[in-house]
Amino acid sequence: MSDSTLRPMGERRFGRWNVLGTQTLAMREIRRFTSVWTQTLLAPMATALLFMLIFTLALGDRRGEVMGLEFAAFLAPGIVMMTVIQNAFANTSSSIVISKVQGNIVDTLMPPLSASELVVGFAAGGMVRGMLVAVFVSLLALPLGGAGLDNVLWAFVFVFLGAMMMSLVGIIAGLYADKFDQMAAITNFVVTPLSFLSGTFYSLESLPPLMQQISHANPVFYIIDGFRYGVLGVSDSSPWLGLSVLIAMNAALATAAWWFFRTGYRLKS
Repeated sequence: MSDSTLRPMGERRFGRWNVLGTQTLAMREIRRFTSVWTQTLLAPMATALLFMLIFTLALGDRRGEVMGLEFAAFLAPGIVMMTVIQNAFANTSSSIVISKVQGNIVDTLMPPLSASELVVGFAAGGMVRGMLVAVFVSLLALPLGGAGLDNVLWAFVFVFLGAMMMSLVGIIAGLYADKFDQMAAITNFVVTPLSFLSGTFYSLESLPPLMQQISHANPVFYIIDGFRYGVLGVSDSSPWLGLSVLIAMNAALATAAWWFFRTGYRLKS
């Protein structure tokens, strides 16, 4: 086998971006979740419907208006983005962990793909799943809550950046975890609390000052708050602040994911 065949992890082919290889990896990740669409696309819609029905029927009349809006309208964007967050994270993290546990991660690492191309390929799959879920759940949850789209561009930007951020978090978590129980611990004790305690079901105006400050330190808050601004035109913080935070977070997470692939973190045995 020639030296050119055995390329070090992270080396670019011919000094250029391997577009075909990156597209192939991304399409593999997309086909992986579309082949089980009842689990990855239909199930989130059912979960969102349950959340909307339970919270609206049980608390709608008692809560009254939130930020000048009916509770159902306020709730709908949070439900949509909570579903996007969970699915974008699950797509990349489960793909990497399953490959590591089954021992076929080498099939992904052997092709001439650089660390950057691996990050883009995996993240693309998670982002597509997240954005598809956003479309399908929005078609269900927003009309049910009586919400529209105040600013389509802002809504799209926050769905895009939110899906990207959680896809990158999923890559890092998948590379870190060696077993399914480690992945479950990250999901249950990190991702789920961050998504639930981020203004999904409430406005920060209803929280004590200390909890408001803590919530502003949660990057997931800016995903949900920004999307709510795009849908309803109201938010707890400036959408420009949220945009800045998410761009910075995505840059930091992409760098960390690149470094993990570049060094073979928890991939080399």
